[in-house]
Amino acid sequence: MRYIKEAFDTNWIAPLGKNVDEFEKEMASYIGVAHAAALVSGTAALHLAIKLCGVKQGDVVICSDLTFSATVNPVSYENGIQVFVDCEPDTWNMDPRALEKALKKYPHAKAVIVANLYGTPAKLDQISQLCSKYNVPLIEDAAESLGATYKGIQTGTFGNYAALSLVVLKNKTRKEYTGIRSEGSKAA
Repeated sequence: MRYIKEAFDTNWIAPLGKNVDEFEKEMASYIGVAHAAALVSGTAALHLAIKLCGVKQGDVVICSDLTFSATVNPVSYENGIQVFVDCEPDTWNMDPRALEKALKKYPHAKAVIVANLYGTPAKLDQISQLCSKYNVPLIEDAAESLGATYKGIQTGTFGNYAALSLVVLKNKTRKEYTGIRSEGSKAA
């Protein structure tokens, strides 16, 4: 109630102001990156990342095949083409070997979206290296892995962009806080 009262008292009713600024700073600090921006949903964060990668009509975006639809829907919003990459049988995350085959077949892909499924990180070091090798931006869908680490490094820090989500459940209500990390904040 204190934060709600403060928002009214300072006339920051819209989704801006000190509380959002502080949340963004705390989130960036928590995952170990320079910047974060709070958005209305994880889908909006992924959509922004797709736009920042310059995806246009007909552009190929290579995606995890086992994921929630919100991971790949933003590609459709920009009239891009999703190319789905098979998952590993042990983690159900993107298989780096399958990704390399896709990158060879689609060398002009505009982006790769990897999802860290059910809190389990993908092989982010291998995937990140492949994206660097083929000069393709990596978008990390870390919405399900906030707090998870891969080889001691927080998820949401491996790609050029990352979408994170914090869902709080209380009294049968759901509040979702999401954001996107900007390019150049890579920790690994």
